[in-house]
Amino acid sequence: MQITDASHFAGHADQIFTPRHEEEIAEIVTRANREGIPLTIMGALTGLAGGAVPQGGWAISMGNFKKLDITDGAARVGAGTLLRDVQNAALAAGQFYAPDPTENTSSIGGNIGANASGSRSFKFGATRRHVRALRVVHLDGRIVEYRRGTPVDFDVPTIPLPNVKKFSCGYQLKPGMDYVDLFIGSEGTLGVVTEAELGLLPAPGEITGGIVFFPDEQSALDAVDRWRPTEGLRLLEFLDSRSIKLMDQPYGAAVIVEWEGDVELDMTGALEADSWFGSSARDRERFRLFRHRLPEKIHDHLRKLGLVVIATDYAVPLEKNREMLDIYRDVLSENFEDRFVMFGHIGDAHVHTELLPKDQEEWDRSPAVIKDLARKVVELGGTVGAEHGLGKRKAHLLNLQYGPEHIAAMKQVKARFDPNNLLGRGTLFS
Repeated sequence: MQITDASHFAGHADQIFTPRHEEEIAEIVTRANREGIPLTIMGALTGLAGGAVPQGGWAISMGNFKKLDITDGAARVGAGTLLRDVQNAALAAGQFYAPDPTENTSSIGGNIGANASGSRSFKFGATRRHVRALRVVHLDGRIVEYRRGTPVDFDVPTIPLPNVKKFSCGYQLKPGMDYVDLFIGSEGTLGVVTEAELGLLPAPGEITGGIVFFPDEQSALDAVDRWRPTEGLRLLEFLDSRSIKLMDQPYGAAVIVEWEGDVELDMTGALEADSWFGSSARDRERFRLFRHRLPEKIHDHLRKLGLVVIATDYAVPLEKNREMLDIYRDVLSENFEDRFVMFGHIGDAHVHTELLPKDQEEWDRSPAVIKDLARKVVELGGTVGAEHGLGKRKAHLLNLQYGPEHIAAMKQVKARFDPNNLLGRGTLFS
């Protein structure tokens, strides 16, 4: 059976299981482990890195794990529950689940696997910060609940992390770490997460959002630098000139903002009279959908050409943000003229690029260009994986981020849980 994710990356499974209980998963994984059958865990398949797309073997769909119980300050959530359902249930209870990956039809299990973040991570951080406990089915059939603070019971080395605000690139190993942190960001390669306890925040007070238009990119970037330190700012997103053109807007760039309370932003250089502002939930949803339509347009273009999405998920230290944007612009313009966009989480110096190749020949040479950009990101102290994980499509980039000794340390940890390298084969370790 053929399977694809949101990037159009394709694979297949010899058999797909849709269990309803942890005990069923335990039976499946122990049999797969005994018979040496590769096993892939699938969520909502909204990812862009291919981690949930099997390349043969068996697949387990977590779509039946839809538990959703809201209490004061916490939610117990099944791995197959959609992010938007958690967000809506929390709001209905006067609370707030902070992580907000752009694709809110993603599953909580997928969010945990990739340590997903989104635009409001500018204020609230990534998924990792909001997970209190995980239930995990191991390949030997054990079903264990790990609570925050339960340390791993084996020695792990320190894996150096870049000085970036967002990171989703391999196992974040360090001595004394807890099991919850080990499984978050492991992309389904260590065990099957079935349920999570998530922390909820009190519902915020008055929130104002807006899409602020600018005559050119430099004016927008100047505003970003002024606004980034502003107390109360929840998100800070960027759309370059090509993004704005694709969205049929007659401007040179845009910055999407959102803040709590009484905040005044210096609008120097902005086209304030043409910009959009609002303080209702409906306004904020309209702004979110505007932002979300950009990658949708790109992906539709590629789908019509039968091509897989080519996008970067790199982040750099804040002080390197503009330098990296200049590199993106120069390299991509030289190779693809204006057939690319730069957009996303500029508050965290995490700006995506996506290509709009005109044909197969241009697509074929794009991976080499993207890999060259990855090298430049690492040279600037950044990461080749900020929020989507590396999956299968980008597993080759792990060798750019880390040396052989660090990758070997990660593989040793994987071998403790999956000695036959069956779970998520090809994900993270190409």
